[in-house]
Amino acid sequence: MPLARSLSVTSLSGLEEWDEEFELEDAVLFEIAWEVANKVGGIYTVIQTKARLTAEEWGENYFLVGPYVESNVRTQVELIEPTNPVLKRTIDKMNSSGCKVYFGRWLIEGSPYVVLIDVGFTAWSLDRWKSELWDLGAIGVPWFDREANDAVLFGFLTAWLLGEFAAQSEEPPHIVAHFHEWLAGLGLVLCRKRQLPVATIFTTHATLLGRYLCAGSVDFYNNLSKIYHRYCLERAAAHCAHVFTTVSQITAIEAEHLLKRKPDIVTPNGLNVKKFSAMHEFQNLHAQSKSRIQEFVRGHFYGHLDFNLDKCLFLFIAGRYEFSNKGADIFLEALARLNYLLRCKKWNFRSCFVLLAGQPQDTAHTVKERFGKKLYESLLVGQLPDVAKMLDKEDFTIMKRAIFATQRQSQPPICTHNMLDDSSDPILNSVRRIGLFNSSADRVKIIFHPEFLSSTSPLLPMDYEEFVRGCHLGVFPSYYEPWGYTPAECTVMGIPSISTNLSGFGCFMEEHIADPSAYGIYILDRRYKGVDESCNQLTSFLFQFCKQSRRQRIIQRNRTERLSDLLDWRYLGRYYIAARHMALAKAFPDTFIYEPHEPSSATGFRYPRPASVPPSPSLSRHSSPHHSEAEEDEDERYDEDLEAEKDRVNIRQPYTATKNKTSANLEATCPIHNQSPNRGPCVLAFSHEFLLLHRENIPP
Repeated sequence: MPLARSLSVTSLSGLEEWDEEFELEDAVLFEIAWEVANKVGGIYTVIQTKARLTAEEWGENYFLVGPYVESNVRTQVELIEPTNPVLKRTIDKMNSSGCKVYFGRWLIEGSPYVVLIDVGFTAWSLDRWKSELWDLGAIGVPWFDREANDAVLFGFLTAWLLGEFAAQSEEPPHIVAHFHEWLAGLGLVLCRKRQLPVATIFTTHATLLGRYLCAGSVDFYNNLSKIYHRYCLERAAAHCAHVFTTVSQITAIEAEHLLKRKPDIVTPNGLNVKKFSAMHEFQNLHAQSKSRIQEFVRGHFYGHLDFNLDKCLFLFIAGRYEFSNKGADIFLEALARLNYLLRCKKWNFRSCFVLLAGQPQDTAHTVKERFGKKLYESLLVGQLPDVAKMLDKEDFTIMKRAIFATQRQSQPPICTHNMLDDSSDPILNSVRRIGLFNSSADRVKIIFHPEFLSSTSPLLPMDYEEFVRGCHLGVFPSYYEPWGYTPAECTVMGIPSISTNLSGFGCFMEEHIADPSAYGIYILDRRYKGVDESCNQLTSFLFQFCKQSRRQRIIQRNRTERLSDLLDWRYLGRYYIAARHMALAKAFPDTFIYEPHEPSSATGFRYPRPASVPPSPSLSRHSSPHHSEAEEDEDERYDEDLEAEKDRVNIRQPYTATKNKTSANLEATCPIHNQSPNRGPCVLAFSHEFLLLHRENIPP
């Protein structure tokens, strides 16, 4: 059955215009998350990228609250004295009562204020607070769950912070506290239990049960002792919050069934989209990064470089090392089928050339210098050079030795590292099963890079952003993906991607774009199709993408990058603004008024089909792109600037946050009307010729 549309779920017509007297000067916003200045997962990216827009809206009254981690503070936070007198009195009182609370600026865009709490310093209170939690809600936290113990400490300390801030305020304050995920949720429950004057918002970025149940080969029943108390904390926070939000429509349905509360509003995740001053600069960045990846491939396939790198397409997958949840299983199977199709078609590729690395490269330079010297001497005497005499027997001997030195009898490696207990690694086991061992006959080749991408790495010295820019296609066939930052990052960098209708990003883009595939957003059906059907569809996507000409790929990248405005926080931040207004109205009804009503329409704004001839025929559907098999028509008329100008009329200007802006004006500038609407393992895949795998977290 299709997903039901709920009130205010990315339907901004369901949010009325706020009264012009709505002011924020006497309101203070605390945004609380375990990943404030503490990179653990995708929530870090949400908070980091959204901070600038929120700081513009709230000014000096915006504070982020997170844990104090000394290694992170040294490089990310500038510790200063609190600028807000009420907050200074609050921190001083807590520090004098046996806490360690720090204040500073987070060194990111917007430079927001941060309050960092040292949970380890108050660990002596853990047993007392766990006992209080049991008396409060019959939630018992086992001693061996360190993460849950940290959540208890963090929850009680954040509630203490908010309560002390309210007590130190001279006038009754209007406090908004936004809690992210279950690790911070206990603080929200305590605020409601203690009846603090705080408007609370709880955002779940992925439900605990949803993540566990969707993971394949998980011993669920024997892990209930590790899951149940966490689930209780998450559910309690969802039910106690004035406003409950999720990051996508698919997660809203999940939360309604598993947490037993329907979200009040969906708050899609955005990014800070930076436009380049030069037109199509992202195309030049793609070429530069691609050449660096090619250099890495030359070294990895040293001795087996029997293919043309200029004929290779680079594909990759990224996400946590959750083999089934992130779709690595179906991706590898689809690659085996793609390899079969490419071998059967027997396309007429140009001959592969040999690119040398290491010692052979030095030999090439030596021969080149000797050749250049003879050529120079011939030109000095006024004679055309005799090519047959330019290279003597010694030169040929040196070159033959270099060629023999590059030959290797073993197959090219799959993994770039020596893996501990590689027989239990699911990716390597899947590669063994499908038989893709980088043989010369394979048209799809695999490289598995099991560590974080970093510009300081001696093996592949590239940051993640540079790496993504150098690829041709991101493949994210996730089975469980509440939002999906990886395809969103591809989009803003002009790289096409494959997502699914079980991911928040895929559902969001499918609803807002008339023909996603024409814009390089391929939506794989994993909701209504079986595994084999989905795998065949993914294989079709990959095969059709491989058949595109270079010119078609350039056109498609232009279109993909044009969608970046849709993912800008300047647009999507409007949903968070609406959630905060809703919470204030519920917590302080005497001051703020909120009267929800059903949306009158759900047509929304949608990107139209591109104005020019797309890289796929105009009859292509969302889930079945069919690309032209004909050779590129050099006479085909295409004006990218003209097409962009035609499409631009369908893209509203981004909302610019200004403090104390009235809700009526906010609604007038809202970019998305009448609409319903998280980095770890990374698989780099190259096809026509290759696939490269990278993962960030190696399982213990």
